[in-house]
Amino acid sequence: MAASAGPEPTIDPFARRAVVRQGLSVGLATSLYGVSLGALGVAAGLSVGQTCLTSLLLFSGGSQFALVGVLGGGGSAAAAVGAASLLGIRNMIYGLTMATILHPRGARRLAAAQLTIDESTAVAVAQPPGPARRLGFWVTGATIYAGWNVATLVGALAGDALGDPRRYGLDAAASGAFLGLLWPRLRAREPIAVAVAAALVAGALVPVLPVGLPVVAAALVAVAAGLRRR
Repeated sequence: MAASAGPEPTIDPFARRAVVRQGLSVGLATSLYGVSLGALGVAAGLSVGQTCLTSLLLFSGGSQFALVGVLGGGGSAAAAVGAASLLGIRNMIYGLTMATILHPRGARRLAAAQLTIDESTAVAVAQPPGPARRLGFWVTGATIYAGWNVATLVGALAGDALGDPRRYGLDAAASGAFLGLLWPRLRAREPIAVAVAAALVAGALVPVLPVGLPVVAAALVAVAAGLRRR
Protein backbone atom coordinates (compact mmCIF):
# COMPACT_ATOMS: atom_id res chain seq x y z
CA MET A 1 0.00 0.00 0.00
CA ALA A 2 2.78 2.42 0.91
CA ALA A 3 4.69 1.45 -2.23
CA SER A 4 1.96 2.94 -4.44
CA ALA A 5 2.22 6.36 -2.73
CA GLY A 6 4.38 8.90 -4.50
CA PRO A 7 6.82 11.31 -2.88
CA GLU A 8 5.33 13.87 -0.49
CA PRO A 9 4.62 17.13 -2.36
CA THR A 10 6.52 20.12 -1.03
CA ILE A 11 5.37 23.68 -0.45
CA ASP A 12 7.60 26.60 -1.46
CA PRO A 13 8.11 29.55 0.92
CA PHE A 14 5.91 31.90 -1.13
CA ALA A 15 2.98 29.45 -1.08
CA ARG A 16 3.57 28.76 2.62
CA ARG A 17 3.32 32.46 3.47
CA ALA A 18 0.14 32.75 1.40
CA VAL A 19 -1.50 29.85 3.25
CA VAL A 20 -0.46 31.26 6.63
CA ARG A 21 -1.85 34.70 5.71
CA GLN A 22 -5.13 33.15 4.62
CA GLY A 23 -5.43 31.07 7.77
CA LEU A 24 -4.61 34.03 10.03
CA SER A 25 -7.03 36.39 8.27
CA VAL A 26 -9.90 33.91 8.40
CA GLY A 27 -9.04 32.99 11.98
CA LEU A 28 -8.86 36.54 13.30
CA ALA A 29 -12.03 37.63 11.53
CA THR A 30 -13.95 34.63 12.84
CA SER A 31 -12.63 35.08 16.37
CA LEU A 32 -14.28 38.47 16.70
CA TYR A 33 -17.69 36.79 16.82
CA GLY A 34 -16.63 35.27 20.10
CA VAL A 35 -17.27 38.62 21.80
CA SER A 36 -20.96 38.31 20.89
CA LEU A 37 -21.07 34.73 22.09
CA GLY A 38 -19.54 35.70 25.43
CA ALA A 39 -22.00 38.53 26.01
CA LEU A 40 -24.98 36.45 24.92
CA GLY A 41 -23.94 33.50 27.06
CA VAL A 42 -24.06 35.66 30.18
CA ALA A 43 -27.30 37.21 28.98
CA ALA A 44 -28.77 33.70 28.68
CA GLY A 45 -28.06 33.04 32.35
CA LEU A 46 -24.67 31.32 32.19
CA SER A 47 -21.87 32.50 34.44
CA VAL A 48 -18.64 33.89 32.98
CA GLY A 49 -16.91 30.58 33.72
CA GLN A 50 -19.69 28.49 32.18
CA THR A 51 -19.73 30.65 29.07
CA CYS A 52 -15.96 30.29 28.67
CA LEU A 53 -16.21 26.52 29.13
CA THR A 54 -18.55 26.26 26.14
CA SER A 55 -15.83 27.81 23.99
CA LEU A 56 -13.04 25.71 25.51
CA LEU A 57 -14.88 22.40 25.21
CA LEU A 58 -17.67 22.76 22.64
CA PHE A 59 -15.84 25.20 20.34
CA SER A 60 -18.43 25.40 17.56
CA GLY A 61 -20.01 28.80 16.96
CA GLY A 62 -23.29 27.54 15.52
CA SER A 63 -23.78 25.00 18.28
CA GLN A 64 -22.84 27.52 20.98
CA PHE A 65 -25.23 30.17 19.67
CA ALA A 66 -27.97 27.52 19.52
CA LEU A 67 -27.18 26.52 23.11
CA VAL A 68 -27.39 30.04 24.54
CA GLY A 69 -30.36 30.85 22.30
CA VAL A 70 -32.44 28.00 23.71
CA LEU A 71 -31.37 28.74 27.30
CA GLY A 72 -31.99 32.45 26.82
CA GLY A 73 -35.47 31.70 25.51
CA GLY A 74 -36.31 29.72 28.63
CA GLY A 75 -35.70 26.26 27.19
CA SER A 76 -34.46 23.33 29.23
CA ALA A 77 -30.83 22.28 29.43
CA ALA A 78 -31.71 19.04 27.61
CA ALA A 79 -33.28 20.93 24.72
CA ALA A 80 -30.29 23.29 24.53
CA VAL A 81 -27.81 20.41 24.49
CA GLY A 82 -29.94 18.55 21.94
CA ALA A 83 -30.04 21.51 19.55
CA ALA A 84 -26.30 22.14 19.94
CA SER A 85 -25.48 18.46 19.39
CA LEU A 86 -27.57 18.17 16.27
CA LEU A 87 -25.89 21.21 14.75
CA GLY A 88 -22.52 19.71 15.65
CA ILE A 89 -23.14 16.65 13.49
CA ARG A 90 -21.70 18.48 10.49
CA ASN A 91 -18.32 18.59 12.24
CA MET A 92 -18.32 14.79 12.31
CA ILE A 93 -18.75 14.80 8.54
CA TYR A 94 -15.91 17.32 8.22
CA GLY A 95 -13.81 15.02 10.40
CA LEU A 96 -14.16 12.17 7.93
CA THR A 97 -12.73 14.42 5.21
CA MET A 98 -9.96 15.89 7.34
CA ALA A 99 -8.83 12.47 8.60
CA THR A 100 -7.81 11.55 5.04
CA ILE A 101 -5.84 14.81 4.74
CA LEU A 102 -4.21 15.09 8.16
CA HIS A 103 -3.62 11.43 9.06
CA PRO A 104 -3.30 12.51 12.71
CA ARG A 105 -1.79 10.21 15.32
CA GLY A 106 -1.57 10.29 19.11
CA ALA A 107 -2.35 13.61 20.76
CA ARG A 108 -2.75 15.22 17.37
CA ARG A 109 -5.92 13.22 16.84
CA LEU A 110 -7.52 14.96 19.82
CA ALA A 111 -6.29 18.36 18.66
CA ALA A 112 -7.51 17.76 15.12
CA ALA A 113 -10.94 16.66 16.36
CA GLN A 114 -11.26 19.81 18.49
CA LEU A 115 -10.17 22.15 15.69
CA THR A 116 -12.35 20.62 12.96
CA ILE A 117 -14.91 23.33 12.28
CA ASP A 118 -16.35 25.08 9.23
CA GLU A 119 -13.52 27.57 8.75
CA SER A 120 -10.52 25.27 9.30
CA THR A 121 -12.00 22.68 6.94
CA ALA A 122 -12.83 25.29 4.30
CA VAL A 123 -9.33 26.80 4.32
CA ALA A 124 -7.73 23.33 4.21
CA VAL A 125 -9.70 21.95 1.27
CA ALA A 126 -9.20 25.20 -0.66
CA GLN A 127 -5.44 24.49 -0.84
CA PRO A 128 -3.67 22.14 -3.28
CA PRO A 129 -3.37 18.54 -2.02
CA GLY A 130 -0.45 17.90 0.31
CA PRO A 131 1.23 19.93 3.06
CA ALA A 132 -0.56 23.16 2.11
CA ARG A 133 -3.86 21.65 3.18
CA ARG A 134 -2.48 20.52 6.51
CA LEU A 135 -0.85 23.90 7.10
CA GLY A 136 -4.07 25.72 6.27
CA PHE A 137 -6.03 23.55 8.68
CA TRP A 138 -3.68 23.92 11.64
CA VAL A 139 -3.05 27.66 11.24
CA THR A 140 -6.75 28.45 10.85
CA GLY A 141 -7.93 26.11 13.59
CA ALA A 142 -5.32 27.17 16.15
CA THR A 143 -5.87 30.88 15.43
CA ILE A 144 -9.60 30.61 15.85
CA TYR A 145 -9.36 28.48 18.98
CA ALA A 146 -7.06 30.97 20.71
CA GLY A 147 -8.88 34.06 19.46
CA TRP A 148 -12.37 32.66 20.04
CA ASN A 149 -11.65 31.82 23.67
CA VAL A 150 -10.07 35.21 24.40
CA ALA A 151 -12.98 36.98 22.68
CA THR A 152 -15.50 34.88 24.60
CA LEU A 153 -13.91 35.91 27.90
CA VAL A 154 -13.93 39.59 26.88
CA GLY A 155 -17.58 39.40 25.82
CA ALA A 156 -18.63 37.50 28.93
CA LEU A 157 -16.95 40.03 31.25
CA ALA A 158 -18.54 42.91 29.35
CA GLY A 159 -21.94 41.21 29.40
CA ASP A 160 -21.63 40.51 33.11
CA ALA A 161 -20.90 44.18 33.77
CA LEU A 162 -24.05 45.25 31.91
CA GLY A 163 -26.37 43.59 34.44
CA ASP A 164 -29.89 42.53 33.46
CA PRO A 165 -29.74 41.88 29.70
CA ARG A 166 -33.47 42.41 29.20
CA ARG A 167 -33.00 46.15 29.70
CA TYR A 168 -31.03 46.23 26.43
CA GLY A 169 -32.95 43.57 24.51
CA LEU A 170 -29.98 41.20 24.65
CA ASP A 171 -32.21 38.29 25.67
CA ALA A 172 -33.38 38.18 22.03
CA ALA A 173 -29.98 38.86 20.50
CA ALA A 174 -28.81 35.23 20.48
CA SER A 175 -31.47 34.30 17.96
CA GLY A 176 -30.46 37.28 15.83
CA ALA A 177 -26.79 36.34 16.00
CA PHE A 178 -27.60 32.76 15.00
CA LEU A 179 -29.56 34.02 11.99
CA GLY A 180 -26.58 36.21 11.12
CA LEU A 181 -24.37 33.11 10.97
CA LEU A 182 -26.94 31.24 8.88
CA TRP A 183 -27.79 33.94 6.36
CA PRO A 184 -24.54 33.88 4.27
CA ARG A 185 -25.02 30.14 3.66
CA LEU A 186 -28.42 30.60 1.99
CA ARG A 187 -27.09 31.09 -1.53
CA ALA A 188 -28.47 28.02 -3.29
CA ARG A 189 -31.94 26.59 -3.77
CA GLU A 190 -31.42 23.51 -1.58
CA PRO A 191 -30.23 25.24 1.63
CA ILE A 192 -32.98 27.82 1.23
CA ALA A 193 -35.58 25.05 0.90
CA VAL A 194 -34.19 23.27 3.98
CA ALA A 195 -34.18 26.53 5.97
CA VAL A 196 -37.79 27.30 5.00
CA ALA A 197 -38.92 23.76 5.87
CA ALA A 198 -37.12 23.91 9.22
CA ALA A 199 -38.65 27.31 10.00
CA LEU A 200 -42.16 26.04 9.15
CA VAL A 201 -41.73 22.99 11.37
CA ALA A 202 -40.40 25.09 14.25
CA GLY A 203 -43.16 27.65 13.84
CA ALA A 204 -45.86 24.98 13.80
CA LEU A 205 -44.50 23.31 16.95
CA VAL A 206 -43.95 26.45 19.05
CA PRO A 207 -47.57 26.53 20.38
CA VAL A 208 -47.58 22.84 21.36
CA LEU A 209 -44.05 21.99 22.57
CA PRO A 210 -41.94 23.31 25.47
CA VAL A 211 -39.45 26.07 24.71
CA GLY A 212 -36.38 24.73 22.94
CA LEU A 213 -37.87 21.56 21.47
CA PRO A 214 -39.10 23.28 18.28
CA VAL A 215 -35.46 24.23 17.61
CA VAL A 216 -34.46 20.57 18.02
CA ALA A 217 -37.20 19.54 15.58
CA ALA A 218 -35.99 22.16 13.09
CA ALA A 219 -32.45 20.82 13.38
CA LEU A 220 -33.76 17.29 12.72
CA VAL A 221 -35.26 18.55 9.46
CA ALA A 222 -31.81 19.71 8.36
CA VAL A 223 -30.22 16.43 9.45
CA ALA A 224 -32.82 14.41 7.54
CA ALA A 225 -32.23 16.52 4.44
CA GLY A 226 -28.49 15.96 4.71
CA LEU A 227 -28.85 12.19 5.14
CA ARG A 228 -31.25 12.01 2.18
CA ARG A 229 -28.71 13.82 0.02
CA ARG A 230 -25.98 11.29 0.90
